[in-house]
Amino acid sequence: MRNIKLTLEYDGTNYNGWQAQKHNPDTIQEKIENALTIINKKPVKIYGASRTDAGVHALGQTASVMLDVLIPVENIPLALNSLLPDDIVCKKAELMDMDFHARYDAKGKKYRYRIYNDLIPSVFSSRYVYYYKRKLNLSLMGEAALHLTGTKDFSAFRAAGCTAVNTVKTINSIEIIEKKPEVWIEITGSGFLYNMVRIIVGTLIEVSTGKIKIEDLDNIIRSGDRRLAGYTVPARGLTLVEVYYN
Repeated sequence: MRNIKLTLEYDGTNYNGWQAQKHNPDTIQEKIENALTIINKKPVKIYGASRTDAGVHALGQTASVMLDVLIPVENIPLALNSLLPDDIVCKKAELMDMDFHARYDAKGKKYRYRIYNDLIPSVFSSRYVYYYKRKLNLSLMGEAALHLTGTKDFSAFRAAGCTAVNTVKTINSIEIIEKKPEVWIEITGSGFLYNMVRIIVGTLIEVSTGKIKIEDLDNIIRSGDRRLAGYTVPARGLTLVEVYYN
């Protein structure tokens, strides 16, 4: 038996998120497990670094899986991709130590949120961006981002239904990048609560529009009150870019 790390890319539009569900076969995890079961000739279980939500995409999701089959590691992506739908791709496979776990060994993640910020939307990017026509104030958003970096209790930035016991997370950086007509918000951190990235982006947008004042952000964080933070932006603009390991 070998422990294999997979690097995966997917368009999450047609799926109900990463995590396999008992009565819903349209998940990324189940599609990959079904394909790997054919290759392995017996059922397998994969463990993803991030349980991305419905509609969220990935450029660099990672997963670990134990395989019995003796196929060369470098051939695993080719074999796997031949069995996967076109919107899920295995980019790389690596042989790891037997105690490696894609989720528990992850030291951080980088997410990118794309906003199409123009009067007229684009049909060609609509699956991957959030269309927002009101002009964004990137300077204000960048200033607000400084209040959200560091190690803090992000209870005010988690969705209802979040079951995480530890709400203290570390945000290493939030970059506001102008890519006309798009604005990219790239967030790197040790870990994230349910919908946390999307709520942070919604908060930055509301700072730009003046609905939330920069001087109120520290109080919002201290309050732990979800009602005081910004709205949750749509999933389609969010992409898991990379997972970091030692």
